[in-house]
Amino acid sequence: METLFTSGRVVDLVIAVLLLEVVLVRGVLGRGDALPLATVASGMCLLLAWRAASSGADWRWIGLWLSSAGAAHAVDLRMRWQRTGPAARRPGPALRMLRARRTR
Repeated sequence: METLFTSGRVVDLVIAVLLLEVVLVRGVLGRGDALPLATVASGMCLLLAWRAASSGADWRWIGLWLSSAGAAHAVDLRMRWQRTGPAARRPGPALRMLRARRTR
């Protein structure tokens, strides 16, 4: 078990499980809306950055994967923001209370 983690092979295992999940949810079950690809891409890029770091890859590869994860995350946030209506963007009661305290 120790060699699984020290060799970085655990990342390969997690990537395989993530790909299997994508195939099952989107392909076999036909529930594409349940698993946004931008979310999957963000997680996959983070896993690939971890894999690159654990295998001793050049820092540029790690930076590339981290940047790609950030870009995919931004796309995911933008898609979620567009799906929610204006009512969902209103601050909740806790945030309204904090803002009211600041103005006193």
